[in-house]
Amino acid sequence: MTTISRAGILTGSVTGLASLLLLVGCNQSASTEQAAGASQTMTDSTQTATGTTNTAPTSASFGKTTEGTEVQLFTLTNAHGLKVSISNYGGTITSLMVPDKDGKLGDVVLGFDNVSGYQSPEFVKSGPYFGALIGRYGNRIKGGKFTLDGKHYTLAKNNGENTLHGGKKGFDKVVWQAEPGTSADGQTLKLTYLSKDGEEGYPGNLNVTVTYTLTNDDALKIDYSATTDKATPVNLTNHAYFNLALGQKPDILGHEVTIAADRYNVVDAGLIPTGELRAVKGTPFDFTTPHTIGERIAQVPGGYDHNWILNQTSGMHTAATVYEPTTGRTMEVRTTEPGLQFYTGNFLDGTLKGKNGLTYGKHAAFCMETQHFPDSPNQPSFPTTILKPGQTLQSSTTYQFGVRR
Repeated sequence: MTTISRAGILTGSVTGLASLLLLVGCNQSASTEQAAGASQTMTDSTQTATGTTNTAPTSASFGKTTEGTEVQLFTLTNAHGLKVSISNYGGTITSLMVPDKDGKLGDVVLGFDNVSGYQSPEFVKSGPYFGALIGRYGNRIKGGKFTLDGKHYTLAKNNGENTLHGGKKGFDKVVWQAEPGTSADGQTLKLTYLSKDGEEGYPGNLNVTVTYTLTNDDALKIDYSATTDKATPVNLTNHAYFNLALGQKPDILGHEVTIAADRYNVVDAGLIPTGELRAVKGTPFDFTTPHTIGERIAQVPGGYDHNWILNQTSGMHTAATVYEPTTGRTMEVRTTEPGLQFYTGNFLDGTLKGKNGLTYGKHAAFCMETQHFPDSPNQPSFPTTILKPGQTLQSSTTYQFGVRR
């Protein structure tokens, strides 16, 4: 059986793409390096050993779905007291507690206290996908259709004329089988789901495994694996919404961001890539050096919601770093993926109220979705997202947390 690591190679100039290859080989394990630059590990004085890392995550009821299925909420804790809560409904990260520069734990992701929040009419209508696992295909597919091996496939359209994040009932809206556990790195939650042949229009029975690990060096690691019995496009990611000063700042415009990418996908009015990979230099898309999100966002119609082409394409590599000055919190994103969708909560409009009574208005949080490129099944010059029988897709992403004092 062939194992494919989800990393692509891009060569050539901005105006002309040369060969685009999918790397074949064993997936490399996530690095445990601390955030680059000014990020640093908390000192022992701000860490509280809990002694929980040799035990399995705790679980509790998260309510019932509208179909009457009881779902669970699992809480992983590490040696320093960091906590992440994940529901088996959609594999959704509902809470992520990390310390600030004073050692005070605070939640840094948007979400709700009960599964009903993720199924409310307001949430379903706005479709923000808070914290959920995304599949079978993350991001957009133009026209809700593609051709594979000479056969035409029609998908469920749920974003105008396009298909977004798997369709009308993607992986974010299903109940996953959950197996809490432990590893040498920390507490784990293994989630599995069988996406049956024809689901949302995609071919093949796709067996998916996603393992969350809250490591003892303060990272949330997500490992993705999938196999299929028919060739099918697959693009898996997580849609967590981050605000490193949640509850203190109503928006994320003051967060400083660096993205390790010299190019990005130009998109049309429907946010479908045109095929052009444009240089970021001299544009508001240039985050090769730190800039606050709000510094140039007004120059981007609608706000940031684009895929950046990461400079490094092999192994585990840094995609982005984030620093929030008020709390001192930092986050480094590392991945095996070739792209990063940076989204700034442009469609949040204040109609959703989440945990602790917080109202989620425009730019209340940002997303950094590690991925292959949007509409890849219709763009042969992009790194392939086609998984074939006999292959095993493997992909990893880590969100490493720290503080800057």
